[in-house]
Amino acid sequence: MTTPLPDLGDVRDLRLVAVDMDGTLLDDEKRIGAGFDQVMAAMERRGVRLVAASGRQYATLHRQLDRPGVLYVAENGAWVIEDGQEVARDGLDRDAAMRTVQVARARVAAGADAGTVLCGTTSAYVERDDEKFLVQTRPYYARLEVVDDLTAVQDDLLKVAVYDFDGSAAAAADFGDLGANARLVVSGLHWLDVGSPTADKGRALRDLQEHLGLGPQHTMAFGDYLNDLGMLADARWSVAMENAHPQVRAAAAHLAPSNNDNGVLRTLAAALGVTIG
Repeated sequence: MTTPLPDLGDVRDLRLVAVDMDGTLLDDEKRIGAGFDQVMAAMERRGVRLVAASGRQYATLHRQLDRPGVLYVAENGAWVIEDGQEVARDGLDRDAAMRTVQVARARVAAGADAGTVLCGTTSAYVERDDEKFLVQTRPYYARLEVVDDLTAVQDDLLKVAVYDFDGSAAAAADFGDLGANARLVVSGLHWLDVGSPTADKGRALRDLQEHLGLGPQHTMAFGDYLNDLGMLADARWSVAMENAHPQVRAAAAHLAPSNNDNGVLRTLAAALGVTIG
């Protein structure tokens, strides 16, 4: 049975809509559903701004949502961008990043089918260069370089991402204690992110709210996975997707149809009084 559209009530105070990408705004084929332009036009008329909040790289988000006024929370909250300018950054300590790379290498040497992405402000970097891994990585990293040695990369680091073909939940236990300067987050069925212990979509959303002179009472947020929990906690209208992780569904005040049913745009269109196809 299809999940009905949620009743969000009076949205006259709405000024900020934070939306996760994968599993939320994007369907399983990584496409934005019908009605995006109509919903964005309605938001712009009302002075409501869209925040693309994702584990994806800023360059990837900008390429997909290149529209005036869109705000970006990239790398699971490590980097916040407005109009091409940095609003906030909460990068990963280099020593912690290198420890993570070494643990990931040890897992692969022991037989794990996984690959590591070192994420910087200039580019993302990988050592594993087979097509099986790269086809999983390219959609998230528009700027991606294959290098011989991740530990030799010189860039301002934001996070380390690990893709495990056998699943992220079991893989997380192998990383153990990465030290006080790192925090591991399960960000998808196959993705693990290691970032600053204070980097979080919720922290980034609060940075944006402060920057714009807004608060949770002006904010709506949509999410589906554990890395979205902080963002949902800082929004008056917190919305989980029907396909969301059980903890996310439990934390949200509202439930929207799934990402494959265009749940985000249909929910926003109903709340804003817009008809979409």
